[in-house]
Formats: sequence, C-alpha cells, structure tokens
Amino acid sequence: MALIELRSLTKVFQMGENEVHALAGVSLDIENGEMLAIMGPSGSGKSTLMSIIGCLDVPTDGSYSLDGQTVEKLKDSQLAQVRNQKIGFVFQQFNLLSRTSALENVLLPLGYSGLGARASREKALKALEMVGLTDRVRHHPAELSGGQQQRVAIARALVNEPAILIADEPTGALDSKTGEEIMGLFQRLHSDFGQTVILVTHDPFVARHTRRIVRLSDGLITSDTANPNPIAAGTPRPELEM
Repeated sequence: MALIELRSLTKVFQMGENEVHALAGVSLDIENGEMLAIMGPSGSGKSTLMSIIGCLDVPTDGSYSLDGQTVEKLKDSQLAQVRNQKIGFVFQQFNLLSRTSALENVLLPLGYSGLGARASREKALKALEMVGLTDRVRHHPAELSGGQQQRVAIARALVNEPAILIADEPTGALDSKTGEEIMGLFQRLHSDFGQTVILVTHDPFVARHTRRIVRLSDGLITSDTANPNPIAAGTPRPELEM
C-alpha cells in the first residue's frame, strides 16, 4: 500500500455563477520515502492538489487515502490532527512570526503535542540543528538572511517529525545560490532521515533535483516520469531551460 493514494480526485470551486474545475480526475500514488516534484503553470491545479494532499482542503469527489486512512471522511478536528502529526509545510514566504526568535517559531507546532516545556525545547533545538542553525536560535527573522529564515521554516515543519514534508515554491523568494542551498537541505533530509518530500513548483530546474516529476495541466496529470539522475545541489543553473 502506498503512503498516499489518490483516486479520481475532482475539485470544483463556485465563482459566482460559474464553476471552476481545479482538478478534473487526478489519480496518483506516492510511496513512503519518495522525493518528487509536482509541476505545472499557474492555474494547472497543483496548488489545489497540494492543499488536498496536505489535508488543508477536501476533494469534491474521489478518494484520498493517507497511510491507510480515508481522509475525505475525516472531521475538521481530525484533519487538523493529521496535519499536525503527519505533515510538515514549507511555504515560499516563510510565514515566520517577526517578534519571536527562531527557537520560538520552531516551538509553535509543539503547543498541541502535549509535551512539557523542556522536552519541547529539546525537540526544537534538534530541528534547528538539523538545518544548520544552532548558532541562530535566539535571532529574530529580521536578523536572519532569506536562506536562514527558510531554514527556520523547514525546522518548524520538521519539529513534529512528520512522515511527509510538503514545500510550496520553497526557493521562489530566494536568490539562486541560496535556493541551491535549500534544495541541498531537502535532498539531505530525504536521504538521511527518510522524509517523504513533495515539492510543488513551476520551475523545471528545481523539479530536476527530485527522482520523480509529475506534471499537471488543466486539472489533469499529463505526465509522471522517473528522474533517475537528480541534479545535485550546487549545480549551476543553465541559462536556458529546455
């Protein structure tokens, strides 16, 4: 059984008198420990698909099984529990609280874990160590570079040790050198800790850092291809994408 099983997913949004079919019948399996990219232009449905995989939304029709659990039948409180325990999110704009330190930002998801203050602090410090920020735990976001802020966001996503890490355009707000450093971090998390990593991106160069590339267009999967030789982090970006 795959970790994620999607079958004939549709998602319809009502926009005034019009219906928008964001997903038009998506079926996809993702195995535990995979690192893959979901690609597509604006309006292709990739963000909607990410929201459903991340239990931020539910499909209009079709089925979604996560680790053997039927997601679309869960109540809102159960969905929130799944998000907190099994899924970590990394967003393009970091979404850090500006008036709190790196450590305090990483501690936020642990507020619902039931852990004591000491155990929570130890877990947060370990997550910051994993992303190479042990010397920045007391710094506020304004005192950190863009790459360091994204590392804090990744540590926050990792602190509950989720099975799945979903990153939405994780290098979109970074310069190319810093973006490569972040891609190297995702690759290391995948190889060293067995994270299932799903990158949602419009950028073919970012996608080629993964072993599998799923392309969407008009709410449908148009291709699902293996990439046996992912780009290593630090590889110069070509001037022209093919």
